[in-house]
Amino acid sequence: MINEDSRSFETWLIPVVVLAICVASFWITTGFDRMPPILKRGIQPSDFPQLIAGFIAFLTFLMVVFDPIKVESRITDLTWLSLGLMGMFAAITFVDFFLALAVFAILLARTWGERRPLLLATIGIVVPTVVFLAFDILFRIRFPRGLLTSLWYG
Repeated sequence: MINEDSRSFETWLIPVVVLAICVASFWITTGFDRMPPILKRGIQPSDFPQLIAGFIAFLTFLMVVFDPIKVESRITDLTWLSLGLMGMFAAITFVDFFLALAVFAILLARTWGERRPLLLATIGIVVPTVVFLAFDILFRIRFPRGLLTSLWYG
């Protein structure tokens, strides 16, 4: 069941990251407010995300046991750079989520080989705008306030 590459860093990276995200998600949901019994219809607000996090952790465990990752090559510099960009995205979200989306879209496209400035600018403007408007207008979910989003929300 476990292959000879089971000791390599790359074999365990994804399962460990997925499980860490599941544990963090579960922990965050423990701080959700409880509904009073009189208002409760169905499950508590924390129950569904905890169920999903547990299910993903269970599926990850099954994957590790029954279908372990077979590493064909080491992690490339492009992969590390992409992961670094995700970290940078997370850091910029503290300034403005919309700005973080734009910067991340442009830099990720550039990292993956796109060189045309007009297309990069389009990616940096159109993609975040569509995502922002979809969440704000269609789903009625507001982004956290920041430098640019405060201009939209007034």
